[in-house]
Amino acid sequence: MPKIEVYRDALIRGIGAKKLTDAQLEVLFPCAKAELDEPADAEGIMKVELNDTNRPDLWSTAGLARQLRVYRGGDHPRYSFFSDTTVTRESGHRRVVVDPSVREIRPWVVAFVMSGPPINEAVLKDLIQTQEKLTWNYGRKRSSIAMGIYRSDLVAYPVHYRAVDPDTTRFIPLQMERELSMREMLTEHPKGRDFGGIVADFPLFPLLTDDNGDVLSFPPVINSAGLGAVQEGDTTLFIELTGTDMDSLLHTASIVACDVADSGYTVEPVKVEYPYDTPYGREITVPYYFQKPQSAEIARISKLLGRPLGADEIVQALHRMGVVATRTGESVLIRVPEYRNDFLHAVDILEDVMIGCGMDSFEPEMPRDFTVGRLTPLETYSRRVKDLMVGLGFQEMVFNYLGSRRDYIERMYPPEEWDAAAARAVEVANPMSENYAFVRPSILPSLLGAEAVSANAVYPHNVFEIGKIAEQHGADPSGTRTNTNVGFLTADRGAGFNLVNSRVSAILYYMGLEYSLRESRDRRFIPGRAAEIVLAGADATVGVFGELHPRVLEEWGVQVPCTAGEINLEGLLNDGDGSSIGTS
Repeated sequence: MPKIEVYRDALIRGIGAKKLTDAQLEVLFPCAKAELDEPADAEGIMKVELNDTNRPDLWSTAGLARQLRVYRGGDHPRYSFFSDTTVTRESGHRRVVVDPSVREIRPWVVAFVMSGPPINEAVLKDLIQTQEKLTWNYGRKRSSIAMGIYRSDLVAYPVHYRAVDPDTTRFIPLQMERELSMREMLTEHPKGRDFGGIVADFPLFPLLTDDNGDVLSFPPVINSAGLGAVQEGDTTLFIELTGTDMDSLLHTASIVACDVADSGYTVEPVKVEYPYDTPYGREITVPYYFQKPQSAEIARISKLLGRPLGADEIVQALHRMGVVATRTGESVLIRVPEYRNDFLHAVDILEDVMIGCGMDSFEPEMPRDFTVGRLTPLETYSRRVKDLMVGLGFQEMVFNYLGSRRDYIERMYPPEEWDAAAARAVEVANPMSENYAFVRPSILPSLLGAEAVSANAVYPHNVFEIGKIAEQHGADPSGTRTNTNVGFLTADRGAGFNLVNSRVSAILYYMGLEYSLRESRDRRFIPGRAAEIVLAGADATVGVFGELHPRVLEEWGVQVPCTAGEINLEGLLNDGDGSSIGTS
């Protein structure tokens, strides 16, 4: 969980209190899902641990102080620099012009300017900490979000964002005194060794320059030693963010803009001009408010929290959490704060109501129902299958259930089937990273991911996993269905259809099931070398197996033939009454 360092005095000033003891702060911290990790040291710096990752707006002194101040009854801050249109605000001469060359490398950039009193040590340290926490935790180690801070007074606008030849483009990076090419920075600069892998495989590298051609930075790696060397005493800073997900960039820009505004600085919007379409048009003036209103039924909030709550009590509780709410009929409608993007469902509103009411306001109750714990029939069945797989010489693996579109779809299917495969998959609405944007629709990509890094192990490789997969399912009230499948893969020079067929036959024989096979058209496998499993007396497909297509193996970098299969265990348990298993 994120842990931040804050100047104790600055935090208390931000809260709007004259004096607060550590004990009083600890009473307040739960409203921000935080706790005191270490009291203030001799320099007045205290450490606070945040126990949740869906509120990155709290990962700074200003953000934490804002939440605590409003919770104590303070007024909601107003940020006049936001708008949900690009035509109602003037950004002056400050613009960022995007070149088409970055579209396939690192397509998105947003920016704004902060100005005000000279930057002191505390403000600079907190700004750098905010930069590091947001880009490391929220931005997946800068892969999806990187942030740069520059001396705006030295920048000749407009700023240009383009891709350049990494071997011929040279500048002096921050913390060095000699000029390097961008490719040399990947190996000779510490930040290049840490983050250069994000762009190392691209033929061109992204670069930010001003209108005079002076370099701001090589995102997401390192600033230049000139415009990017921010110092105490600077009064105007240019802040930009580049990345691969527009909503995450806009959200991060909003967080930082609100933080600096709460610290007494003026935020000046910057217009970004794109030569290609974005989710919000070709011109975006940032900071940009893109959140949508959310609502929840009053009766549902009361039911799930276990006590009757009136509309006024709910609205007041949300107010203490910094959320503007109004009653509309039998529901409450909220306007999501500019710095938050964590309201996906009515339950998220309910959570804020609960915290806003105060956790200690809910009376504890003893459980009214007592049950005896036992394994479910599906778990018992899965353990039998697991024993069979181990007996057949397979090694069990355990994988994540979230992954990327590239792994679950683009590496598995030919391009003409990508859209159809994506339509069947379950996509996360606000992923922290594109690497965790989909719930896996099949176990096979997970097994191939393991095989792709196992070339040095002695062959044959026999691996399997019993785990969950999810798919779109219109007949279910939730619109999705989760199944328990067994997936298995063999990698060996002699791996072929007969081998995998014999193993499927052994599994179903020892499970006491009769079945038939029919040709599969699943294009993850070689045509004519794959089959679907149909249980006797049922018409539904409960599994598929065969020889994986060379295209799939090439996408994963696997150098030997592979056979694989996947069987829906719930379908076996229910005599074929199961859903699909990710076949085409």
